[in-house]
Amino acid sequence: MQNLIKFLLCALFVAFISGCSSKGDGTLFNLSQEAWYAQILDDLNSLSYDDAETHYTSFASEHIASPLLEEMTLIMAQAFVDDENYEKANKYLDEYIRRYGTAKKIEYARYLKIRANFDSFSRPGRNQRLMLNSIDEIRKFIIEYPQSEYRPLLETMMTKLRLAEHQLNKDIKDLYERTGKDESAKIYESRIENSPMNSTEIIKPQSPWYRAIFE
Repeated sequence: MQNLIKFLLCALFVAFISGCSSKGDGTLFNLSQEAWYAQILDDLNSLSYDDAETHYTSFASEHIASPLLEEMTLIMAQAFVDDENYEKANKYLDEYIRRYGTAKKIEYARYLKIRANFDSFSRPGRNQRLMLNSIDEIRKFIIEYPQSEYRPLLETMMTKLRLAEHQLNKDIKDLYERTGKDESAKIYESRIENSPMNSTEIIKPQSPWYRAIFE
């Protein structure tokens, strides 16, 4: 009899806990910070990015001051970088800067944002404006943080972006020449001549420039 009572009490306790942590439609809520953290990691490991974002929002709402939330924000950003969703990655890096923006953390987050944009150029369809913006962001970062530990990496990125820009200008000039748009071709010819990479010997990649240069 005592064993039966214990069993019933345990069953009622489990039912109560389950009722506090999930709704009838399976939506999670009212979890501990550790439980949210573990749940989001499980979402990301399962590549369930929509669930991870939903659970991150709940985590941030229920435990706004949690020390685990800061780390999770960076984990979310890195997960979207790995998924090649650079727009979402930047969203979480902006959130990180807004919430935890000490000087050192802002420096790190800005570096991650530049790296995320740089990594995006290994995919087709990246536009010239983003390339120029990335070059400008690296230049500003180096001016603001001349002694940064990330400077050597950023200078390497800058060189690759400059090479890519130079090759792109050549390709555009050739295209305008082939289509008889001489005035436009002259504009790009001037850009090529004034480029700091003009004296650099570039071996044209076999794969598309936007992928090979960044590999």
